[in-house]
Amino acid sequence: MDTRTVFRTSLQGLEKLHEGKVRDIYAAGADALLIVTTDRLSAFDVVLPDPIPGKGRVLNEISNFWFARTRHIVPNHLTGRAVADLIADPTERDALEGRSVIVRRLKALPLEAVVRGYLIGSGWKDYQKTGSVCGVALPANLSQASRLPAPIFTPATKAAAGQHDENISFAEVEKLIGAPLATRVRDTAIALYEFAAAHASSRGIIIADTKFEFGVDENGTLTLIDEAVTPDSSRFWPADTYRPGTSPPSFDKQFVRDYLETLDWNKKAPGPKLPADIIAKTSEKYREALRRLTG
Repeated sequence: MDTRTVFRTSLQGLEKLHEGKVRDIYAAGADALLIVTTDRLSAFDVVLPDPIPGKGRVLNEISNFWFARTRHIVPNHLTGRAVADLIADPTERDALEGRSVIVRRLKALPLEAVVRGYLIGSGWKDYQKTGSVCGVALPANLSQASRLPAPIFTPATKAAAGQHDENISFAEVEKLIGAPLATRVRDTAIALYEFAAAHASSRGIIIADTKFEFGVDENGTLTLIDEAVTPDSSRFWPADTYRPGTSPPSFDKQFVRDYLETLDWNKKAPGPKLPADIIAKTSEKYREALRRLTG
Protein backbone atom coordinates (compact mmCIF):
# COMPACT_ATOMS: atom_id res chain seq x y z
CA MET A 1 0.00 0.00 0.00
CA ASP A 2 1.09 3.56 -0.75
CA THR A 3 2.04 5.12 2.60
CA ARG A 4 2.66 8.70 1.51
CA THR A 5 1.10 11.14 3.94
CA VAL A 6 -1.49 13.86 3.39
CA PHE A 7 -2.04 15.98 6.49
CA ARG A 8 -4.02 18.88 5.02
CA THR A 9 -5.31 19.71 1.54
CA SER A 10 -5.81 22.95 -0.39
CA LEU A 11 -7.17 22.16 -3.84
CA GLN A 12 -7.09 24.63 -6.71
CA GLY A 13 -10.40 25.84 -8.06
CA LEU A 14 -12.58 24.10 -5.45
CA GLU A 15 -14.32 25.72 -2.49
CA LYS A 16 -13.32 24.12 0.79
CA LEU A 17 -16.48 23.85 2.85
CA HIS A 18 -15.22 22.13 5.97
CA GLU A 19 -12.10 20.72 7.59
CA GLY A 20 -13.00 18.02 10.08
CA LYS A 21 -10.80 16.01 12.39
CA VAL A 22 -9.84 13.69 9.53
CA ARG A 23 -11.76 14.70 6.39
CA ASP A 24 -11.53 17.77 4.15
CA ILE A 25 -14.77 18.53 2.29
CA TYR A 26 -15.05 20.52 -0.94
CA ALA A 27 -17.95 21.63 -3.11
CA ALA A 28 -18.25 19.52 -6.25
CA GLY A 29 -21.11 21.37 -7.89
CA ALA A 30 -24.51 22.20 -6.46
CA ASP A 31 -25.51 18.66 -5.59
CA ALA A 32 -22.23 16.89 -4.70
CA LEU A 33 -19.23 17.03 -2.40
CA LEU A 34 -15.62 15.87 -2.67
CA ILE A 35 -14.49 14.18 0.54
CA VAL A 36 -10.76 13.73 1.08
CA THR A 37 -9.73 11.37 3.89
CA THR A 38 -6.42 12.66 5.21
CA ASP A 39 -3.87 10.94 7.45
CA ARG A 40 -4.75 13.12 10.43
CA LEU A 41 -5.46 11.29 13.68
CA SER A 42 -7.66 12.61 16.45
CA ALA A 43 -7.77 11.32 20.01
CA PHE A 44 -9.97 12.64 22.79
CA ASP A 45 -11.40 15.01 20.14
CA VAL A 46 -7.99 16.65 19.57
CA VAL A 47 -6.22 16.41 16.20
CA LEU A 48 -2.68 15.22 16.85
CA PRO A 49 0.24 16.93 15.07
CA ASP A 50 1.63 13.78 13.45
CA PRO A 51 -0.02 12.06 10.46
CA ILE A 52 -0.27 8.27 10.29
CA PRO A 53 1.15 7.11 6.92
CA GLY A 54 -1.45 5.43 4.71
CA LYS A 55 -4.27 5.89 7.23
CA GLY A 56 -6.54 7.90 4.93
CA ARG A 57 -6.37 5.33 2.16
CA VAL A 58 -7.12 2.53 4.62
CA LEU A 59 -10.18 4.36 5.96
CA ASN A 60 -11.43 5.16 2.48
CA GLU A 61 -10.99 1.59 1.24
CA ILE A 62 -12.67 0.04 4.28
CA SER A 63 -15.62 2.46 4.05
CA ASN A 64 -16.08 1.71 0.36
CA PHE A 65 -15.94 -2.02 1.14
CA TRP A 66 -18.86 -1.67 3.56
CA PHE A 67 -20.79 0.80 1.39
CA ALA A 68 -20.75 -1.74 -1.45
CA ARG A 69 -21.99 -4.55 0.79
CA THR A 70 -24.72 -2.81 2.80
CA ARG A 71 -26.87 -1.31 0.03
CA HIS A 72 -29.51 -3.95 0.81
CA ILE A 73 -29.84 -2.41 4.28
CA VAL A 74 -29.64 1.32 3.49
CA PRO A 75 -28.57 3.49 0.54
CA ASN A 76 -25.29 5.41 0.90
CA HIS A 77 -23.97 8.76 -0.29
CA LEU A 78 -21.55 7.57 -3.01
CA THR A 79 -22.19 8.89 -6.53
CA GLY A 80 -19.81 6.60 -8.39
CA ARG A 81 -18.21 9.60 -10.08
CA ALA A 82 -14.44 9.44 -10.59
CA VAL A 83 -12.34 12.00 -8.75
CA ALA A 84 -10.24 12.36 -11.90
CA ASP A 85 -13.25 13.91 -13.63
CA LEU A 86 -13.22 16.74 -11.08
CA ILE A 87 -9.50 17.34 -10.46
CA ALA A 88 -7.51 18.56 -13.48
CA ASP A 89 -4.08 18.97 -11.90
CA PRO A 90 -2.12 15.67 -12.10
CA THR A 91 -0.17 16.36 -8.89
CA GLU A 92 -3.38 16.94 -6.96
CA ARG A 93 -5.00 13.87 -8.52
CA ASP A 94 -2.02 11.76 -7.46
CA ALA A 95 -2.26 12.98 -3.87
CA LEU A 96 -6.00 12.22 -3.77
CA GLU A 97 -5.71 8.76 -5.31
CA GLY A 98 -7.34 6.12 -3.11
CA ARG A 99 -8.39 8.56 -0.39
CA SER A 100 -11.21 10.54 -2.03
CA VAL A 101 -14.83 10.08 -3.05
CA ILE A 102 -17.51 12.24 -4.65
CA VAL A 103 -20.77 11.99 -2.73
CA ARG A 104 -24.29 13.39 -2.81
CA ARG A 105 -25.10 16.51 -0.81
CA LEU A 106 -27.55 15.50 1.89
CA LYS A 107 -28.95 16.97 5.09
CA ALA A 108 -26.85 15.39 7.84
CA LEU A 109 -28.67 14.32 11.00
CA PRO A 110 -27.31 15.97 14.18
CA LEU A 111 -26.25 12.80 16.02
CA GLU A 112 -23.79 9.94 16.13
CA ALA A 113 -25.61 6.63 15.73
CA VAL A 114 -23.51 4.44 18.05
CA VAL A 115 -24.14 0.71 18.37
CA ARG A 116 -22.45 -1.36 21.07
CA GLY A 117 -22.10 -5.11 21.16
CA TYR A 118 -19.62 -5.08 24.04
CA LEU A 119 -19.22 -3.01 27.19
CA ILE A 120 -16.17 -0.77 26.80
CA GLY A 121 -15.13 2.89 26.69
CA SER A 122 -17.67 5.49 27.78
CA GLY A 123 -20.33 2.76 27.85
CA TRP A 124 -18.36 0.87 30.51
CA LYS A 125 -17.95 4.09 32.51
CA ASP A 126 -21.70 4.82 32.33
CA TYR A 127 -22.54 1.25 33.32
CA GLN A 128 -20.28 1.40 36.38
CA LYS A 129 -22.10 4.53 37.56
CA THR A 130 -25.70 3.71 36.65
CA GLY A 131 -26.04 0.10 35.52
CA SER A 132 -27.18 1.35 32.14
CA VAL A 133 -25.83 2.99 28.96
CA CYS A 134 -27.73 5.92 27.42
CA GLY A 135 -30.77 4.92 29.43
CA VAL A 136 -30.62 1.26 28.29
CA ALA A 137 -30.69 -0.92 31.42
CA LEU A 138 -28.21 -3.81 31.35
CA PRO A 139 -27.83 -6.98 33.44
CA ALA A 140 -26.00 -6.70 36.74
CA ASN A 141 -22.42 -7.85 37.31
CA LEU A 142 -21.11 -7.35 33.79
CA SER A 143 -17.37 -6.81 33.54
CA GLN A 144 -15.29 -4.57 31.29
CA ALA A 145 -15.43 -5.79 27.66
CA SER A 146 -18.33 -8.16 28.38
CA ARG A 147 -20.42 -9.14 25.37
CA LEU A 148 -23.91 -7.68 25.69
CA PRO A 149 -27.00 -9.93 25.43
CA ALA A 150 -27.88 -8.06 22.21
CA PRO A 151 -26.45 -4.98 20.47
CA ILE A 152 -27.76 -1.70 21.87
CA PHE A 153 -28.25 1.73 20.29
CA THR A 154 -26.43 4.35 22.36
CA PRO A 155 -26.56 7.67 20.47
CA ALA A 156 -24.41 10.71 21.07
CA THR A 157 -24.57 14.37 20.17
CA LYS A 158 -22.30 15.71 17.45
CA ALA A 159 -20.04 18.10 19.32
CA ALA A 160 -18.55 21.28 17.90
CA ALA A 161 -14.83 21.33 17.09
CA GLY A 162 -12.76 20.88 20.23
CA GLN A 163 -15.74 19.70 22.26
CA HIS A 164 -16.59 16.17 23.36
CA ASP A 165 -19.56 14.17 22.07
CA GLU A 166 -22.06 13.40 24.84
CA ASN A 167 -24.12 10.24 25.18
CA ILE A 168 -27.87 10.86 25.02
CA SER A 169 -31.00 8.77 25.46
CA PHE A 170 -33.27 7.53 22.70
CA ALA A 171 -35.96 9.91 23.99
CA GLU A 172 -33.58 12.80 23.33
CA VAL A 173 -33.01 11.54 19.78
CA GLU A 174 -36.78 11.53 19.27
CA LYS A 175 -36.88 15.17 20.35
CA LEU A 176 -34.01 16.02 17.99
CA ILE A 177 -35.30 14.43 14.78
CA GLY A 178 -38.80 13.12 15.52
CA ALA A 179 -39.91 9.69 16.68
CA PRO A 180 -40.43 8.01 13.26
CA LEU A 181 -36.98 8.98 11.94
CA ALA A 182 -35.35 8.17 15.28
CA THR A 183 -36.76 4.64 15.08
CA ARG A 184 -35.49 4.22 11.50
CA VAL A 185 -32.02 5.41 12.50
CA ARG A 186 -31.86 3.05 15.49
CA ASP A 187 -33.10 -0.01 13.60
CA THR A 188 -30.88 0.68 10.57
CA ALA A 189 -27.78 1.26 12.70
CA ILE A 190 -28.31 -2.02 14.58
CA ALA A 191 -28.89 -3.91 11.31
CA LEU A 192 -25.66 -2.47 9.87
CA TYR A 193 -23.72 -3.40 13.01
CA GLU A 194 -25.04 -6.96 13.02
CA PHE A 195 -24.19 -7.43 9.33
CA ALA A 196 -20.66 -6.03 9.76
CA ALA A 197 -20.04 -7.92 13.01
CA ALA A 198 -20.95 -11.24 11.38
CA HIS A 199 -18.55 -10.65 8.49
CA ALA A 200 -15.76 -9.45 10.78
CA SER A 201 -16.22 -12.47 13.05
CA SER A 202 -15.58 -14.75 10.08
CA ARG A 203 -12.26 -12.89 9.62
CA GLY A 204 -11.18 -13.18 13.26
CA ILE A 205 -12.21 -9.67 14.32
CA ILE A 206 -14.68 -8.64 17.02
CA ILE A 207 -16.39 -5.30 16.38
CA ALA A 208 -16.97 -4.13 19.93
CA ASP A 209 -18.82 -0.99 18.89
CA THR A 210 -19.12 1.40 15.98
CA LYS A 211 -20.74 4.68 15.05
CA PHE A 212 -22.63 5.63 11.92
CA GLU A 213 -23.73 8.95 10.53
CA PHE A 214 -26.84 9.42 8.45
CA GLY A 215 -28.38 12.04 6.23
CA VAL A 216 -31.68 12.48 4.41
CA ASP A 217 -32.35 13.60 0.87
CA GLU A 218 -35.12 15.88 -0.37
CA ASN A 219 -37.55 12.94 -0.16
CA GLY A 220 -36.59 12.08 3.41
CA THR A 221 -34.75 8.91 2.38
CA LEU A 222 -32.40 7.79 5.15
CA THR A 223 -28.87 7.49 3.76
CA LEU A 224 -25.56 6.29 5.21
CA ILE A 225 -22.89 9.01 4.99
CA ASP A 226 -19.37 9.87 6.20
CA GLU A 227 -17.56 6.58 6.89
CA ALA A 228 -18.59 3.01 7.69
CA VAL A 229 -17.13 0.57 10.24
CA THR A 230 -13.53 1.78 10.06
CA PRO A 231 -10.77 1.68 12.69
CA ASP A 232 -11.55 5.37 13.35
CA SER A 233 -15.27 4.86 13.97
CA SER A 234 -15.11 1.42 15.64
CA ARG A 235 -13.31 -0.73 18.14
CA PHE A 236 -11.80 -3.79 16.46
CA TRP A 237 -10.47 -6.58 18.67
CA PRO A 238 -8.61 -9.73 17.55
CA ALA A 239 -10.96 -12.58 18.44
CA ASP A 240 -8.19 -15.01 19.35
CA THR A 241 -6.94 -12.88 22.27
CA TYR A 242 -10.29 -11.55 23.52
CA ARG A 243 -10.80 -11.91 27.26
CA PRO A 244 -13.53 -10.08 29.21
CA GLY A 245 -12.41 -8.19 32.29
CA THR A 246 -9.71 -6.09 30.61
CA SER A 247 -9.42 -3.62 27.73
CA PRO A 248 -8.49 -5.92 24.81
CA PRO A 249 -5.72 -5.09 22.33
CA SER A 250 -7.10 -3.51 19.20
CA PHE A 251 -6.66 -2.78 15.50
CA ASP A 252 -7.90 0.77 15.92
CA LYS A 253 -6.77 4.07 17.39
CA GLN A 254 -7.38 2.81 20.94
CA PHE A 255 -3.69 1.88 20.73
CA VAL A 256 -2.85 5.60 20.51
CA ARG A 257 -5.36 6.52 23.22
CA ASP A 258 -3.72 4.00 25.56
CA TYR A 259 -0.31 5.56 24.86
CA LEU A 260 -1.64 9.08 25.45
CA GLU A 261 -3.11 8.00 28.79
CA THR A 262 0.46 7.42 30.01
CA LEU A 263 1.38 11.09 29.40
CA ASP A 264 0.92 14.16 31.52
CA TRP A 265 -1.52 15.75 29.04
CA ASN A 266 -4.81 17.48 29.81
CA LYS A 267 -6.51 16.15 26.63
CA LYS A 268 -6.81 19.65 25.22
CA ALA A 269 -5.23 21.15 22.09
CA PRO A 270 -2.47 21.18 21.15
CA GLY A 271 -1.98 17.45 21.24
CA PRO A 272 1.42 15.90 22.00
CA LYS A 273 3.74 14.64 19.26
CA LEU A 274 3.87 10.88 18.82
CA PRO A 275 7.10 8.84 18.93
CA ALA A 276 8.16 7.21 15.66
CA ASP A 277 7.47 3.70 16.97
CA ILE A 278 3.91 4.60 17.99
CA ILE A 279 3.28 6.08 14.53
CA ALA A 280 4.68 2.99 12.80
CA LYS A 281 2.73 0.55 14.99
CA THR A 282 -0.49 2.53 14.50
CA SER A 283 -0.03 2.54 10.73
CA GLU A 284 0.47 -1.22 10.79
CA LYS A 285 -2.65 -1.77 12.93
CA TYR A 286 -4.76 0.11 10.38
CA ARG A 287 -3.29 -1.90 7.50
CA GLU A 288 -3.84 -5.16 9.39
CA ALA A 289 -7.52 -4.25 9.89
CA LEU A 290 -7.84 -3.66 6.14
CA ARG A 291 -6.15 -6.96 5.28
CA ARG A 292 -8.29 -8.97 7.67
CA LEU A 293 -11.61 -7.36 6.78
CA THR A 294 -11.29 -7.21 3.02
CA GLY A 295 -8.92 -10.08 2.29
